[in-house]
Amino acid sequence: MPNMTIKDIARLSGCSVSTISRVINDRPDVRPETKEKVLQMMRESGFVPNTNARQLKIQQSRSLVFVVKGTRNLFFSDFLVQLQRAATLYGYSGIVSYLDENANEIDAAQKILREIKPKGMIFLGGSVANFQQGFANITVPAVLTTLVSDELDFPNLSMVGVDDRAAARTAVSHLIAQGHRKIAVLGGPTTSYPSRMRRLGAQDAMEDAGLTFDDRLYGLSNYDFESAYHAMNSLLARRAEFTALFAMSDVIAFGAIRALVSAGFRVPEDISVIGFDGISMSRYCVPVMTTIVQPGEQIALQSIELLVRQIEHGAPAQKITLQPELQVGESVRAV
Repeated sequence: MPNMTIKDIARLSGCSVSTISRVINDRPDVRPETKEKVLQMMRESGFVPNTNARQLKIQQSRSLVFVVKGTRNLFFSDFLVQLQRAATLYGYSGIVSYLDENANEIDAAQKILREIKPKGMIFLGGSVANFQQGFANITVPAVLTTLVSDELDFPNLSMVGVDDRAAARTAVSHLIAQGHRKIAVLGGPTTSYPSRMRRLGAQDAMEDAGLTFDDRLYGLSNYDFESAYHAMNSLLARRAEFTALFAMSDVIAFGAIRALVSAGFRVPEDISVIGFDGISMSRYCVPVMTTIVQPGEQIALQSIELLVRQIEHGAPAQKITLQPELQVGESVRAV
């Protein structure tokens, strides 16, 4: 009998489709005599189970969803490769869902949960307020990666990242150690948790040195080239005076440098620039970027490890803070 289906076997053997499925998957909850009867029927009819469909089911049952907030964030691009690699090590496959920087990641996650039913989720970037309001509806194990906040506490939400405030303090302290006193800052709004922490870290460093943080030297920028370019042009149009810039990401630093150079400034001869993230491009640009390097590979491995432990062993959620590193390049000089 050609092209027999699982339904045909069920009809011929007098068993239900679910019983046939359990026999095919060699499940223990089938009576031996029933199992033998079904297998005999399969042999006689030449039935071959569709292993492709089974494989798809197995893949679905070992899938993780990576919710990425910010489609133009280059740090996330590098980081996703490391996440995928780490997931594969544990026998899981990652499905990537990109969101706009202003989207609500929790609403998107609930939709994904209904449609894909993954075993777990990893959030790259996120709003603490959105998590506070809606994360209780996310039922699967999850990790908020590249962000660690004391304001969130859910039994199924781990966090892995650097201390943004301490890292920004290190960045601005480095500029101050090089003699800079008028320091501009480019970054996101206070609604962005990492931006808020990095701004506080910059203020901490200035206060440590007896300096006052000047709001007029703060430029609002999204984490992309174009936004940073316009933010720097706005600062320059206000005739803001500064000798150094702390950019809250390497991408913001690149956009800002383009604007500075277009306006006739040289980096670092006229303006020193320090970035944040340590994306691979930071080592190959001109000048080589001085930046705070996030340990991406370590963050990715720890995130997947925590998630798998939650999924497979019901392990409790954890918060892990890793140490960033100052990469001294050519974009900062002493004054």
